[in-house]
Amino acid sequence: MREVAIVGAGITRFGVREASWRDLVQEAGKAVFDDVPNLDRKDIDSLFVGAAQPERWVFQTHVAPYVAELLGINVSRVISRTEVACASGQAAIRYAWLAVATGLSDIAMVVGVEKMNSKFMSVSQSSMINVGNREFDGVNGFTAPPFFAMVAQRHMHEFGTTSEQLAMIRVKNSYYGARNPYAQFQKEVTVEKVLGSRMVAPPLTLFDCSAITDGACALILASEERAREFTDTPVWILGGVQHVDSAHTTNQFGDLSHWVGLRKAANDLYSMLKISPEDIDMAEVHDCFTISEILEYEELGFCRKGEGGKFIEEGESYIGGKVAVNPGGGLLSNGHPLGATGVRQAWEMVMQFRGDVPKERYVDGAELGIAHNLSGMAQLHHIMAYSINKRKDLK
Repeated sequence: MREVAIVGAGITRFGVREASWRDLVQEAGKAVFDDVPNLDRKDIDSLFVGAAQPERWVFQTHVAPYVAELLGINVSRVISRTEVACASGQAAIRYAWLAVATGLSDIAMVVGVEKMNSKFMSVSQSSMINVGNREFDGVNGFTAPPFFAMVAQRHMHEFGTTSEQLAMIRVKNSYYGARNPYAQFQKEVTVEKVLGSRMVAPPLTLFDCSAITDGACALILASEERAREFTDTPVWILGGVQHVDSAHTTNQFGDLSHWVGLRKAANDLYSMLKISPEDIDMAEVHDCFTISEILEYEELGFCRKGEGGKFIEEGESYIGGKVAVNPGGGLLSNGHPLGATGVRQAWEMVMQFRGDVPKERYVDGAELGIAHNLSGMAQLHHIMAYSINKRKDLK
């Protein structure tokens, strides 16, 4: 396995954009090419596109060759589109990493993109039902908000977690999002503001939920032999893991406040890299809802089970705490364009390690970071690890 680095990263503004799907792809592509000015796009031999539902949101299929055409890339090795709902972008990164690590590719491009807002918003909204098991969960209205509301209710019942602690997640991520010029929402909020926003699915209010969003992000990955041609600050991909429980909510293991799949994925990653949660300096996690981040603290091992609410209340997930979580503002501030989210998290890692972020959200001295995505009703979990050090140099 060869060492693999991210040598370039580019992003669009996330939000409700008038830009088309095609526009978003080209905007992110231009941004990443501008970031690696000495890269000849003829050297890009592989392309991996993360996109969840372009067939329904923009009525376009066969999207990977389309992206290659839009960006002027003649792929000679591997071209693929990845779809695992909310983890589609991170899956694209993982497959690109594996292609370069195994020698199948030397320089690969990853593009994550989603255009979720359109004039057919009934289609956009109803398409989210497809992420669950449509025949069983979807027809009963069991979409993401009621599912994560049930997770929150169970966690509150079992561990005493409060609505105020949920709101603190949004407050933290909005503080960092207000300092991210690419985020959809760039405004700080208070606990009172979160609690007073419109109820969506008790106990989750509107501000406990991430938004339907348009956006794109792109990366250039290169082998160790080629990486130094393009940058003096490569960000090394150390590894990635996946774990899936089921596609049907009633077949999930354990109760809703225990995400067994995430715990298994985290343990696999730590074992693979011979690290522990204490070694992690920063984490981009999948805060599609505020309760998600609280469970992720616990299952990733940042705190003991049931103490996620206490963890945020004591400020341990802020920069300067035990581990900086979502210093880019998370999904709650950036929004959640499904195929782009995992790639945006990697973009954040690159910017942090380079020191190219506002000082108010800069994790000074960070050397190791992880990014976590879930998809479906928290059945699939995907984690990638990034560092300024190569895997063989990890201490």
